[in-house]
Amino acid sequence: MSATEPTTPTRLRRGETFEGEIETLAYGGRGIARPGGYVVFVNGGLPGDVVRAEVTKSKRGYAEANATELVTPAPGRLPEIDLHQDEPCPGAAWQALDYEKQLAFKEAQVADALTRIGKLGDVNIDPVVAADEQWRYRNKVEYSFGEQDGELVLGFHPRGRWDEVLDIEDCHLSSEATNHARNEVLAWARSEGLNAYDPHDHRGTLRNLVVREGRRTGQVQTRLVTSRAEFPRPPVDLHTVIDGPSGSTSGPTGVLGEEFLRERIFDLDIELSHDAFFQTNTEMAEKLYGLAAEYAGLTGTEKLFDLYCGVGTIGLSMAREAGQVWGLEIVPEAIENAKRNAKANGITNARFVAANARTGMRPLIEQAGRPDVVTIDPPRAGLSAKIVRRLIECEARRIVYISCNPTTLAPNAAQLVEAGYRLTRVRPVDMFPQTPHIECVAQFDLVGEVKYVESPSERKRREREERRDAAKEADQ
Repeated sequence: MSATEPTTPTRLRRGETFEGEIETLAYGGRGIARPGGYVVFVNGGLPGDVVRAEVTKSKRGYAEANATELVTPAPGRLPEIDLHQDEPCPGAAWQALDYEKQLAFKEAQVADALTRIGKLGDVNIDPVVAADEQWRYRNKVEYSFGEQDGELVLGFHPRGRWDEVLDIEDCHLSSEATNHARNEVLAWARSEGLNAYDPHDHRGTLRNLVVREGRRTGQVQTRLVTSRAEFPRPPVDLHTVIDGPSGSTSGPTGVLGEEFLRERIFDLDIELSHDAFFQTNTEMAEKLYGLAAEYAGLTGTEKLFDLYCGVGTIGLSMAREAGQVWGLEIVPEAIENAKRNAKANGITNARFVAANARTGMRPLIEQAGRPDVVTIDPPRAGLSAKIVRRLIECEARRIVYISCNPTTLAPNAAQLVEAGYRLTRVRPVDMFPQTPHIECVAQFDLVGEVKYVESPSERKRREREERRDAAKEADQ
């Protein structure tokens, strides 16, 4: 082999340790190190850190690892202030990274996803919208019960260790009111001698505590999730009972206090049922939805479809600038919230339908007619290709896509562009400081006519029919 011929990187195996420098950050917040030229995604390292790490997964082209020791901290690394039992808060993985650098990495992740995954060039990405508050911004926190040395604890799972729970007294991401509610429930549970549910042997009682806060109303709502058992009335608003080994927090829920959480956003009074989605940063939700309204560009006459509408916040916030608003959401309780929210705020031009986005859009078009503008706020998984095709069938002149995951926005954007839409602009919004997560708002404008793209099943059916027709002609 000649001296100039590149060498093959040495693959690291599971369980091996190495020392290396974190070069940059991948999407999702993991650091990238290249020991011997071999790519390793490292949990727990920031750019410039030299870490010692243990490999947890090994593949031919890359490995995954957990940092076990910070050998040399990066220049400018900040002290970690949100600690639980001397471990950094699992929900604040970027707290040692300067906030301006956090914003720069998040903006770069959006650009990388759209160009690398979506194969979209010349995307106009506006500067990221910085958060109003870098700490104490969460309006919802879910805690897990566990046990340490025979004592009941209530907190968070350490990263990658779902069988352990870090005891939390004061999480800097949540408010003092939320932390107080958590401490009150834990004190009650300890005084009653209750134990935590063990997911391994499926024994025990206490599973989770969900605390939600109305940041503008001051209301704090608590929901205790337990196995079926007899114990004194808990000091919470809602009690959900889970039968069997399910890890879900959904189940039959009894009302012991306030059934609904009430919040105020823009000039709207909003009611939320316990399983209805609402952005976990109220202050930045206003910035996010305000940006969506700006991108929608309503003039007062348009028909607006609000897909994945939740409790109706986006559509209702734009209703006074629209001719009609139609909201679509799969959770029936959220739709009931949306209807009551419209009535409570004196909004008469909004209608809401409980349906799945994939199967519900065609009936919605038959009922309401085609929309001028569509807003869509899907979950992290984004939209399936079939739902994007249903969206294209709307033939809306403008689509405003609110995304909490640029890696799923990217393929959806590519499909819309293929169908005749232009990705006019994108702007990231930092809803979650101290974390790698980033939201963004994307504006798509229809250029000319919609170009319908065959689905795989449609293509197979057409090809099958063409082969059958060709065979008939050959027989004649």
